[in-house]
Amino acid sequence: MEIDVARTFIKGNHRAVMMTYRQDGRPQMSPVLVGVDEAGRAIVSTRETAYKVRNLRRDDRVSLCIFTEQFFGDWIQIDGRAEIVSMPAALEPLVDYYRRVVGEHPDWDEYRQAMADEQRVLVRITIEHAGPDKYG
Repeated sequence: MEIDVARTFIKGNHRAVMMTYRQDGRPQMSPVLVGVDEAGRAIVSTRETAYKVRNLRRDDRVSLCIFTEQFFGDWIQIDGRAEIVSMPAALEPLVDYYRRVVGEHPDWDEYRQAMADEQRVLVRITIEHAGPDKYG
């Protein structure tokens, strides 16, 4: 699958399961909401204290299985490398993330304060591979 096709799919489908690697090599999976930023990277909001962030700081490899709201139906997998953007640098990119995934917030000052209080980070994923290329 072409990476641009995957980006288009993500722009319309935000539900995903993110897989990172634990220290012992076993997978760690988390449900997330995903979007695509202006640079074409997949983006996810999470907390600084989340296991997935700890895992990605140690090993930046990441995979996401992205699917439709109906769950059964079309889906894709992307694989890539993650970059963690922490506060305070994450604040405005988190606003952009929200707009891309959810839309407009009724009170952006309240949103910004919540992101700071929750120690939110933005995970930016450079997509290296997308699939499937064939269905079984």
